[in-house]
Amino acid sequence: MMDDSRRNGAASSGWWNGMIGMVIFSGSLPATRLALQDFDPLFLTVARASIAGLLALAIVLLRRERWPQGAQWCSLAVVAAGVVVGFPLLTALALQHVTSAHSVVFIGLLPLATAVFGVLRGDERPRPVFWVFSLIGSALVAGFALREGVTAAPIGDALMLLAIVLCGLGYAEGGRLARTLGGWQVIAWALVLSLPVMALAALWWWPARLDAVSVPGWLSLAYVALFSMFLGFVFWYRGLAQGGIAAVGQLQLLQPFLGLALAAALLHEQVSAAMLFVTLAVVLCVAGAKKFAS
Repeated sequence: MMDDSRRNGAASSGWWNGMIGMVIFSGSLPATRLALQDFDPLFLTVARASIAGLLALAIVLLRRERWPQGAQWCSLAVVAAGVVVGFPLLTALALQHVTSAHSVVFIGLLPLATAVFGVLRGDERPRPVFWVFSLIGSALVAGFALREGVTAAPIGDALMLLAIVLCGLGYAEGGRLARTLGGWQVIAWALVLSLPVMALAALWWWPARLDAVSVPGWLSLAYVALFSMFLGFVFWYRGLAQGGIAAVGQLQLLQPFLGLALAAALLHEQVSAAMLFVTLAVVLCVAGAKKFAS
């Protein structure tokens, strides 16, 4: 009885940690779109990773954290490729072709990608009904993209889809590794692993005139570096480890709702009725997926 109580408590804690991480991530695409008004996408990608990497390095050194061992470095390389380099770079490139409101809807495909990689990499086995809700939610998002996006900006949509695949892999690999290495340690060491290359690249692509960068540009860079690249993952990977990769990953279906609101409020982008319909529909899919996750 106590074991069941502990298990339920860990699962509940996992959902709460995942929710906090998802809320933080919801501001990533609008902040990236805003930062691109002042920064080149390549510099923005390596700068955010370098800032977060320096913070992570300081923390692990001050805390005298145990260094990862053996195969853990390989897993950290996968995490870094997915969430430190792949997703930030591809979304920054995509946002040169599509609005953040449009790109946010693609985030609804992340739960399915995360769940698939959770099965492949994390040895998870959700119930069949879970996949029904996950597929319905993903189909709604894909249908919206096909209806309004592909004909308008095929390059932007292709970049977003590739970003989703890499991010799903990075989420699942990080959630699996967090079970043994710890939630915040996963993203910290992934950033430390990436830091030498990211720092050198930041110097290489250093802007000619930083004095021309606006205050919103600096604030956006700070957000994607400190919150999107580090703090959000502290909660997110802890949530995946506690509540299950496939199950907690479904919370990403809620992210478009918050992202659309931020895109409308901060960037004054148009949020169509179709966007709202898709977003509200996937909320129901999250509820169903949570119920039948295990």
